[in-house]
Amino acid sequence: MKRILVPTDFSKHAEYALRVAAQIARENNAEIILLHMLELPHQGTDAMGSGSDIPEIMFFKNRAIDKLEDLMDVDFLKGISVSEIIQFEKAFEGILGVSKKNDVDFIVMGSHGASGFQEMFIGSNTEKVVRFSDVPVLVIKNETPSFSAKNLVFASDFSDEIKKPFKQLLDFARGFNANLKLVMINTPNTFKPTAVAERMMADFMAEFDYPNYSTHIYNDVNVEKGILNFANKVDADLIGMCTHGRTGFAHFFNGSISEDLVNHAIRPVITFKI
Repeated sequence: MKRILVPTDFSKHAEYALRVAAQIARENNAEIILLHMLELPHQGTDAMGSGSDIPEIMFFKNRAIDKLEDLMDVDFLKGISVSEIIQFEKAFEGILGVSKKNDVDFIVMGSHGASGFQEMFIGSNTEKVVRFSDVPVLVIKNETPSFSAKNLVFASDFSDEIKKPFKQLLDFARGFNANLKLVMINTPNTFKPTAVAERMMADFMAEFDYPNYSTHIYNDVNVEKGILNFANKVDADLIGMCTHGRTGFAHFFNGSISEDLVNHAIRPVITFKI
């Protein structure tokens, strides 16, 4: 992990994400790209507006530059290589475009609003970034003075399509020397006998070299509640999952992760695209 992209709108939630990105950058000797997307009032009909809009455009740009420069001078970024980008583009398209253009390894974003993950994921820019980003996305909801991924829960059905993104998760886990807790959620509609579930997980892990892991089977009424309750039970630092680009959250057990998981998760969530 050498290059971390942190989109910011200068909100407190964006600062929470930047603080976590700074911690990760220090541990991995990585650089941070600080991105502010400047969506102008007339954007959408005319990318840069008419000639009469130029003073307004320059006002917003200069104000954003001042804020970015102030942000780059904060104490928690000292000693870290930080660059800044201001992009005249809609947030979702711009974030993905900057990520690809700058060969970003990782995106860290914050959630916004009282409704937390619901506001962030359902139909918003962050939801779209999570859905379509080719690189892992870490979403931070609350202030996290000391970010840790030592106790990392990864929930999955452990099918073959998960193997490719799982390699990315292992790279992340190695960087934090994480204790990886692999969990398969058993529900009434997707019930598997313990012996069958254990064999599926053992066969899945047989292809990977990562000694510090344990496997778990957790029974609950649905997958969403199972992941949340298991994460609470083991006091997870971080919840990991995979996503499908075409539909958003990955299909666990032939069904989509519902709104309940992202609405109620209080822990950081990291996603990896299938």
